[in-house]
Amino acid sequence: MSLRMRLMAGAMRPLVRGVNARAQDPAPLRRHLERAARVFFRNVPFALYRPTEYTGADGTARRALWVSARAGPVTGKVLLYLHGGGYFAGSPHTHKRMVARLARMTGLRSFLPAYALAPEHPVPAQLNDAVAAHAHLLDLGYAPCDIILGGDSAGGGITLALLARLCQAGQPPMACFAWSPFCDQTFSGGSVRENARSDHFFPADRVHDLAAMILGDTPADDPRASPLFADFPGCPPVLLQASDKEILRDDASRMADRLRGFGADVQLELWPGAPHVWQIFDGWFPEARDAIANTAGFIRRHLPSTGGN
Repeated sequence: MSLRMRLMAGAMRPLVRGVNARAQDPAPLRRHLERAARVFFRNVPFALYRPTEYTGADGTARRALWVSARAGPVTGKVLLYLHGGGYFAGSPHTHKRMVARLARMTGLRSFLPAYALAPEHPVPAQLNDAVAAHAHLLDLGYAPCDIILGGDSAGGGITLALLARLCQAGQPPMACFAWSPFCDQTFSGGSVRENARSDHFFPADRVHDLAAMILGDTPADDPRASPLFADFPGCPPVLLQASDKEILRDDASRMADRLRGFGADVQLELWPGAPHVWQIFDGWFPEARDAIANTAGFIRRHLPSTGGN
């Protein structure tokens, strides 16, 4: 573990955990994340962000971004990326720079859709919008096998729930990756307790408050909310990255076992000492860039003509 990551994660820990421990209203948390994205998240040279729209599951227009970061991008393939934020915060703009780094490394254009946020829109509204975003890409002419799915935290859980839906419909994507995915809203993983003190961001004693805010009437073990309990027939290759110190560590490790049970080729990476979704700190400490580079390598194995750095 690098000194830079140790110092930065240690400095963030009391501040972020304190905010999350006291939060009752999602509005301030949304503002904090948007402000952090503008001020702290590093931009990527030559990145292009083109606003667009798609039709959400409720029939209304939703915002989205096309992200690219290299001349001559890979044609005919696309990354559908679902942002994190605990189901109640985040947007394409908060995560665009991290995704731009991945676009820079792979040459892929990326589609980042906004989706309905809780508690105004409880689960499964987020998955329904993800399905609508995928349908939008099909309408643009992409085949299911032209699409790579990706996401982080809550967006990683939505990504895996979408993966299950597509596998069951006989439309599996080319591949899928998830960073620190939130896969189990029953919070039954041992790491919720074991990492209660070491997690840099989340106080474990508030996890059920979070579930109550985002689930509405949906049971916590519903596969649309907790893809750990979903079925994945004909699953494509999957990469999962998580920190060994976060409370969601076992979401990733049990998800890997679940997917392997359906015959999937799964790569699980548990990074020592990293904060939750450390990839978003690209440019601040080397582990963030290294994790994105590993993901880019995973993608390039399915896009053998690409390169980048």
